[in-house]
Amino acid sequence: MTKILANDGISLSGKEKLIAAGCEVDTTTVAQEQLAQHILDNKVEVLLVRSATKVRKDLIDATKGTLKFIGRGGVGMDNIDVEYAREQGMTVQNTPAASTRSVAELVFAHLFGLVRYLFDSNQKMPLEGDSQFKALKKSYAAGIELKGKTIGIIGFGRIGREVAGMAFGLGMDVKAVDPYVAEAEVILPFANGSEMKFTVKPEPMEAVLAASDFITVHIAGAGKAVIGAKEIEMMKDGAGIVNTARGGVVDEVALLEALDSGKLRYAGLDVFENEPTPALKVLMSPYTSLSPHIGAATLEAQDRIGTEMADHIIAAFS
Repeated sequence: MTKILANDGISLSGKEKLIAAGCEVDTTTVAQEQLAQHILDNKVEVLLVRSATKVRKDLIDATKGTLKFIGRGGVGMDNIDVEYAREQGMTVQNTPAASTRSVAELVFAHLFGLVRYLFDSNQKMPLEGDSQFKALKKSYAAGIELKGKTIGIIGFGRIGREVAGMAFGLGMDVKAVDPYVAEAEVILPFANGSEMKFTVKPEPMEAVLAASDFITVHIAGAGKAVIGAKEIEMMKDGAGIVNTARGGVVDEVALLEALDSGKLRYAGLDVFENEPTPALKVLMSPYTSLSPHIGAATLEAQDRIGTEMADHIIAAFS
């Protein structure tokens, strides 16, 4: 019987699938400093994590011979020393497809809120709505529509293409940056089963930044800023940025300076350089729409993550 520790949890559907396959699934959350000993004492062969638990060299060394499979529910594996674990003979697997739709929808949740200033009005209406209704109405009268605007997508993998499909559905122009993609087909599905197909050819970063009303970032980045002061200067005046990828791929200092100066109009951030304690200046900016790293936090995505990971584990141990 394969023993599994889902240290950061797993969906009920994923757990049930694993149990039906004869696995033993423990959803106890073990403290980081006690994790290695817990794995050894309980002969845990599979460790499942999200972003909270870290799987670094020390944990890998301590559990070598017992731990055989490390699963990351979600896309990024920044919290796992992936190559080192594989060198030790461990299997490391993520679920890259499961959260694609949920992250893409969050991009547009931020965009819709930004262009109609909902991020600001939702804070001010409870405080001033009864006394300053007309003034607030006037202050939010400069909203714009997404139709006819250009969205620049940095990183044209699964999520980038899902964002592109939604953008096409809204009547937006789509531009993309990805040095590893020469051309990509984007499919826009409809509820009746029909679909439309679009072809997108990525362009140089400079051209996309200059042409886009909104920039959305979908690359891992490995902590390196892809959008900094230089890139922001290339953007349209009054443009917006959305980052649902990784904290650090957008330089927060440069972003705040651009927002304060009026170079950029607004930004939507789901990820931050200092998680779980984002910089206060970022949190207090009047130009930012904020969410606490919830890109994959939908019931549907969690369900897909659990069942996709269960399939990987069953295949690995069968």
